Amino acid sequence: MMIPQLKRNKLTLLFFVSSFFFILLLLHEVSKRDTALARLESQLSQIKPGNARRHLTESYDQPYADYFNSDETVVIYNRVPKTGSTSFAGIAYTLCSTNRYHVLHVNTTRNVHTLSINDQMHFIQNITNWEAKKPAIYHGHFYFVDFLKLGFNDRRPVYINIIRKPLDRLLSYYYFVRYGDNFRPHLKRRKMGNQMTFDECVAKDHKDCDPVNLWLQIPFFCGHSYRCRQPGSRWALEQAKFNLANKYLLVGVTEELGDFIAMMEVILPRFFRGAMDLYLNGEKSHLRQTNKKDKPSEDSIAKIQESSIWKMEHEFYEFALEQFHFQKRLTFQAVDKLDEESLKESSDVQNQQTYLLSDGHLYIPKRLQFHYEKVRP
Repeated sequence: MMIPQLKRNKLTLLFFVSSFFFILLLLHEVSKRDTALARLESQLSQIKPGNARRHLTESYDQPYADYFNSDETVVIYNRVPKTGSTSFAGIAYTLCSTNRYHVLHVNTTRNVHTLSINDQMHFIQNITNWEAKKPAIYHGHFYFVDFLKLGFNDRRPVYINIIRKPLDRLLSYYYFVRYGDNFRPHLKRRKMGNQMTFDECVAKDHKDCDPVNLWLQIPFFCGHSYRCRQPGSRWALEQAKFNLANKYLLVGVTEELGDFIAMMEVILPRFFRGAMDLYLNGEKSHLRQTNKKDKPSEDSIAKIQESSIWKMEHEFYEFALEQFHFQKRLTFQAVDKLDEESLKESSDVQNQQTYLLSDGHLYIPKRLQFHYEKVRP
């Protein structure tokens, strides 16, 4: 009869002991909260009410310095062939010493664009843990690697890229493998000596100008799914669009390469400060140009544009172009179109960095378009 009573006493004692420790823990958390609030009130009291808004908005002087432009930032440029990528990479190499960052070329075996799961995981591990090579720009001809899909949930790298009008890119490659370029003029290319023009190729339905060769830019953005490499896959096109809009910081176009470089200088000054001046006045602004390139006939163009693959690649290009123009409008404002209110807010326009963009107008970066108000403790 005593055993049940003993158990009840033990349970009662355990309850009171647990309650006692719970109360102590609660009191400790309340004390921490009161200390934090007192510290916050002290800091707020040092800010004059009239200067609060100005103090918050002037963070523009060092935009997002703690994230995109820190010494931990890693940029990945999975460059599409024949889009002006050599010129852009040359600018990155020229600036790396001055701006104190590293540039590393990812050279894939036999120039394949796909990586095995094992290689992707090693790549992720390498670039995220290689502290001695941060900040860094990694560049190479490889398909988009989805860090999140492979389980990397921490701070992910910044993706950038450039694409080109599909037929122009194919033409550039067609003549490049036959005549080489001015970047390495003495290197023999695999089609050297073959003088068949693009028009002749199209007339003969030769494999070198088959529209299937246009299927390249979509896979670079689509990623490593087997469907990305299936020419004419609508799924691959939609996946490429999704990744471009959601996984890339900025994607430019070859036809407006200078505008892309100007935007990179504004968005990522840690890496690209001085890039626009280098592009306009430096010796490395146009590193690679094909030695010979014949303009295709209207018949050849029409025949290529009949293919569903060209239509999909063109749709992707137009999507990228609209996105790029949209971001450009949000980034810059034309100096000759500033209204009186903007001039008052930007009284130091003459002292700001200006950019001559492809439309022939001078632009300045827009100041912050938001501020904080109704700030409570």
